[in-house]
Amino acid sequence: MSQEFGHHDKQVYKLVLTGGPCGGKTTGQARLCSFFENLGWKVFRVPECASVLLGGGVKFQDLTQEDCYKFQENLLKVMMQIEETFFDLGHNSTKNCIIICDRGTMDASAYLEAQLWEKMKDENSWNNVELRDIRYNQVIHMVSAAKGAEVFYTTDHAVRAEAPELARRLDDFVAEAWVGHPYYDVIDNSTDFEGKVIRMITAVCDRLGLDLGDRLHLNSKKRKFLVSRIPEMQELCLVSTETDGSQKLELPENRTDVCKLQNNFPSFQDFDVVHDYLATPGHKNQARIRRRGQNGTFTYTHTIRRPKINQQRAEVKMHISSRDYQILLQQRDEKHYTIIKKRRCFLWNNQYFQMDIYKEPCHPRCKGLILLETYTTKTGDDLELPDFLEIEKEVTNNLEYSMYNLSLKEGFYGKVTTKEESLKGKLVNGTSNGETPNVNGNYITGKVNIVMNGDSSSGDTHNGHSCGKVYGESNGIGSGRSAIFVDK
Repeated sequence: MSQEFGHHDKQVYKLVLTGGPCGGKTTGQARLCSFFENLGWKVFRVPECASVLLGGGVKFQDLTQEDCYKFQENLLKVMMQIEETFFDLGHNSTKNCIIICDRGTMDASAYLEAQLWEKMKDENSWNNVELRDIRYNQVIHMVSAAKGAEVFYTTDHAVRAEAPELARRLDDFVAEAWVGHPYYDVIDNSTDFEGKVIRMITAVCDRLGLDLGDRLHLNSKKRKFLVSRIPEMQELCLVSTETDGSQKLELPENRTDVCKLQNNFPSFQDFDVVHDYLATPGHKNQARIRRRGQNGTFTYTHTIRRPKINQQRAEVKMHISSRDYQILLQQRDEKHYTIIKKRRCFLWNNQYFQMDIYKEPCHPRCKGLILLETYTTKTGDDLELPDFLEIEKEVTNNLEYSMYNLSLKEGFYGKVTTKEESLKGKLVNGTSNGETPNVNGNYITGKVNIVMNGDSSSGDTHNGHSCGKVYGESNGIGSGRSAIFVDK
């Protein structure tokens, strides 16, 4: 739960509802308002500024490029001022408050050429981290009906006249504009519209950590995959790194053999991420802090993970200041390594992925480690994975790949419950191809066993490194809900 509190110690939650034309934002917003009002929350709705201005007679086809630029710049300034008005009201509310913004600041970038967007940010001293990551607690993208629900796509809207093909392109532009926000959820058209609205409400409740029992259907889980290889930079030469952190790839001359790979690699956002676990009494409570950012601008998060209650584990996330981060850093748990990653966020086939590339210094078990994660309702092979990545295997619910265990200097906490799970991996007949850390953090070469409920069988390895001995109580891997991407 990403938390922010107002002057009366009540929660203030800033949510963006965005998406392509005819995505269900208007209906979804109304349903979301009713839902939270029924819970006793104060609900503010920030109107879509573009609709207000376009409804006043503005027609883009009548504007010059300079006129369009000034219109978008003024639109963004008006949007931010209106939002600040509602944000102030939220902070003064005597009740928990949710502020639902009909589109947000980054939507403007979807309607401008990249160089004009960069120019606008420079002229106004704006940057993507502040506009995208810090300003809002959560962003939900409602995919246009023109993508997967074409029969329901209509243009009976006061300011909507886009043909389906244009609607699909606009949906892509808006979706990519928000890639990189730490709490970004994409709600597609894989169910009927009622199911889509329920998934949207569920996504918000999950982020807030609201326990609503069976009021909302649980139908999405986090899936995690071990990646053995990503496209090499010598195959895909970087021609430019944008100021917003995105990167563009260009095919080198005389390299037609990697054309398919280049064409399939989507635009992405890279972030520098640092996690530190904090000292806590016992292992049932976990606390960690995170620094996440790009181009020298960072956000800071404090996360507390509590023991399971009724088979559910509460995880509280709070935005903190740089000063608070430095103070909490003094409580770093010396039993854990600092986890340093490059986090790559991208959209592929309407699915939001994040890929963590572990960096040194780190425990030997993390050298060369790459993990891909997404939240989905799809099971087994129904989930299409990015074809430009070499996926070694699925490691969902495998505690050996939890960040907590990966950061430990000695041993693991958790419990392997089935022999079949423990036999997955690279060890053959119990023989490792490389160094193997034992439970005391020392290293041996050759055979290694993992003890499970009195049985002994070979353990998982990555790049020849065994994940060692597993013991104790499970810290649990929680499940999520529809289209929810947990950034941790």
